[in-house]
Amino acid sequence: MKKISEFRGTHIDVLFTDIDDTLTDHGLLKAHAYEALWRLHEAGVKVVPVTGRPAGWCEMIARFWPVHGVVGENGGFYFRYKERKMHRHFIYDERTQSENRQKLEKVRAEVLREVPGCAIASDQFSRLMDLAVDFCEDVDPLPESAVDQIVRIFERHGAQAKVSSIHVNGWFGTYDKLSMCREFAKRELGLDVTVDNAHCAFSGDSPNDEPMFAFFQNAFAVANIRKFVSRLKHQPAYVTKNEGGLGFVEIADAILKNRRGSTQRKAPDRKAKSSQRISKRKRK
Repeated sequence: MKKISEFRGTHIDVLFTDIDDTLTDHGLLKAHAYEALWRLHEAGVKVVPVTGRPAGWCEMIARFWPVHGVVGENGGFYFRYKERKMHRHFIYDERTQSENRQKLEKVRAEVLREVPGCAIASDQFSRLMDLAVDFCEDVDPLPESAVDQIVRIFERHGAQAKVSSIHVNGWFGTYDKLSMCREFAKRELGLDVTVDNAHCAFSGDSPNDEPMFAFFQNAFAVANIRKFVSRLKHQPAYVTKNEGGLGFVEIADAILKNRRGSTQRKAPDRKAKSSQRISKRKRK
């Protein structure tokens, strides 16, 4: 991982970003991180939070934050508030969602029975696609062995399981954060994120962001990623000096500085062309 100060990428137009412990500090979205979101938005960067948080939260985020849309529940859907209307796109229809929730109830019972000290996440009532198991947000932090056991229970039932900085999220289906980001970019932005990879970026902080770290050449992580490095096969390209929201501010600053630099480098060419036109008029 390179230092964020070494970032010399291309002009970034789209930033996909995790929320918990990437934008937040100890569970709070502080002024410096929220102000960084606004600076990116006002500079024309399309910011898209990509989170394990539930549909209920994503409804509010899409409507009230300075963002272009939000991918929620680890890729189960995206919401976009556009022209005073909420647009919702789900990977599965309502019938499939209902069937999967019934299967997750069996997982819920086993996790609570077999892993002492864990709890179902307090935001579970707002979820449509997955089951979130809390191992350190509102409970005393569990050891890594307990987190691994939660993952194994999900997998035993044929579900996917991803570890965030606070929860183990599990769901039925082959989707993930990256697959829905591809879908969002194609449907809402008219972009192929493979072809346009150089003009996109991602920022995150934990193992469930690994597919994004592996895919995006402009992949950033805030400093708290260092505690999870042993779990990562694919590390982000750049890492910040600070953790959480202050780290995100570093990422925003680097992107905005690079955009200004790109504009400044193009300016001489426009002036040169203008001078050439004036010179031609004088010769006539």
